[in-house]
Amino acid sequence: MKVKLFAGLALGGGKTDKTCLALLEYYPQYHKIFLSQLFPRIKTEEELSADQIVCQLLDGLGKIETVGFDTPLKLPKCLRCRLKCPGYEDCVEPEIKWMWKFYRERNRKKRPKKLFTPYTERCAELYVSSELEEVFHPPHAMGSNIAPLTARALFLQRRIDAPAIEVYPKLSLWRIGRALGVTKSHLRFHKHSVGGDESREAILEKLVQKDIAFIYEQDARTMIEFAPAFEAFICAMTAVLKFTGQTEPRPKGFPRSESWIEFPRENIRW
Repeated sequence: MKVKLFAGLALGGGKTDKTCLALLEYYPQYHKIFLSQLFPRIKTEEELSADQIVCQLLDGLGKIETVGFDTPLKLPKCLRCRLKCPGYEDCVEPEIKWMWKFYRERNRKKRPKKLFTPYTERCAELYVSSELEEVFHPPHAMGSNIAPLTARALFLQRRIDAPAIEVYPKLSLWRIGRALGVTKSHLRFHKHSVGGDESREAILEKLVQKDIAFIYEQDARTMIEFAPAFEAFICAMTAVLKFTGQTEPRPKGFPRSESWIEFPRENIRW
């Protein structure tokens, strides 16, 4: 029986215990998903860093098709650029031109927004924040809250052999949940300290009831009680959906050299 392996990685700070890794087995012949291993609260052990532990775990899991990260995997254009800078008002690089076009078109339709900052944010974040069926607020790749996690993800990516994709768990969860018929309130508040556990439980129950995923009761309980473990699972689910051709393509005209956030199509074929 052929099986494909997909991993999801929800990163916390390198000195915390909030990093989680999920491994999914996908059986293409039967379109079934099995959460085979869940590693919550990965942390440094004496002189063995949490980063090394993550890499060792991934190396020992077998041939992984894709790893889904819940963090950016590419720096904003202005931090990658090595050209003499004229300022982004006069820049002709494709990513910056796309941002200007997007900004001006957006302002013609709605109340003017604050000007973009291409040294902290990327095209994908602009697109996801305003062009979908629900309002989302993905963190900027070099925003104050996520910049350390971006740095950590880039460090880990260099050491991981498997292809990696970026995932914004809130958006992936929204699309997966809507396809399952989960109420919008559960999807909007899955990380809230009050009621978040009930939301995560409702989503997992739907996946199991519809015979889409098999999850051990102990792992389900861990994901209900600990949101990062749940998000690692969602990242791995997104990797499976990309493998089956059920994630959204880049929009027309999106810069080829820019990174993209993978998220499911609205109509998922389970």
